[in-house]
Amino acid sequence: MEDVNNSANSKTTTFMNTVTGTHSGEKPLQSETFTNEGSLRENISEYRCEICRKTFCSEREVFTHKEIHNRKKPFHCEICGKHYAFKSSLTIHKLIHSGEKQFYCEVCGKYFAYKSNLTKHRRIHTGEKLFHCEICEKSFVNISHLEVHKRVHTGEKPYHCEICGQSFSFDRGLTAHKRIHTGEKPFRCEMCGKTFGDNWCLVIHVRRHTGEKPYHCEICGKYFITNYILTTHKRTHTGEKLCQCEVCGQSFYNNTALILHVRSHTGERPYHCELCGKRFITNGNLTIHKKIHAREKSHQCRMCGESFGSNYHLEAHKRILHGEGIRYRCEICERIFRYNSNLKNHIRIHTGEKPFRCELCGKGFDKNSRLVAHKNKAH
Repeated sequence: MEDVNNSANSKTTTFMNTVTGTHSGEKPLQSETFTNEGSLRENISEYRCEICRKTFCSEREVFTHKEIHNRKKPFHCEICGKHYAFKSSLTIHKLIHSGEKQFYCEVCGKYFAYKSNLTKHRRIHTGEKLFHCEICEKSFVNISHLEVHKRVHTGEKPYHCEICGQSFSFDRGLTAHKRIHTGEKPFRCEMCGKTFGDNWCLVIHVRRHTGEKPYHCEICGKYFITNYILTTHKRTHTGEKLCQCEVCGQSFYNNTALILHVRSHTGERPYHCELCGKRFITNGNLTIHKKIHAREKSHQCRMCGESFGSNYHLEAHKRILHGEGIRYRCEICERIFRYNSNLKNHIRIHTGEKPFRCELCGKGFDKNSRLVAHKNKAH
């Protein structure tokens, strides 16, 4: 027993000497460095450098990296003046200035300046996601994406607008926000000429022209333009309402609906008409209102040619005068419906389908509203 204790103490001493030696400038022997891997994991959690907080994939990389903080940097770039501890690091850095990209992806043919970038890129093709969020278990291709993702949970917003002081979790969000102040809209739709301050807004806009809806609901088969809309839609099946009003306690499927609702309590109407001064809760209501001043009637009835200032008034006209809108007929009982969604709900009466299921007791319902009512009453 005494020999075992002496052996353990010896390993601990060797490990502590290795760490001390590394920071004092002495280069430890490889056999000494990894004598006690268990102690190393306890002292360096997540393979992170305590000095610069940079993270690594292994213990060995951490120790190799730490020598950078203790060494001089004699190798400097003549172009930008940056200094490096190793000549190999300077050589790799110079590739930025030369534009040379010697690392090639065999799958898609893309070139990279650094081998590490190629390694990360290949994970896109393989679907490999090595870095996992401990909070929500979401996985990522590289650790930098994981670090950025964690801000969603922590609420950290390190990017600040110098003009209005608003903060953002991501650099891209700040860049797009600044264009609100400058009025810059560099992203242009080739189909209609409309411009946008953010490329993602352009992507979503183009999908409205093309009809592309890449996000699919496995429960009801509906397709959506963005993953956010799909996520919000799925809550109509589960009855989940995560966004709650602190004033009255009413809950909503998404934050946008909650914001509009809160304005009914605060009386806030941020959108105002420059011509008459009237204010509105949403920008859509303001747009409809402005047509009154412009006397713009861009919504024309294809049956009689009469024009209207909004699509709402056009649809009302077609229903009242032309009987349009009664288009969906049940093939079983021949009942007629105005909307296809109403017909789908009705057909479940004949088929007995109950796609909305209570996760607490397993009972099924043909409508989501009945599921919600069941949960409020039974659970």
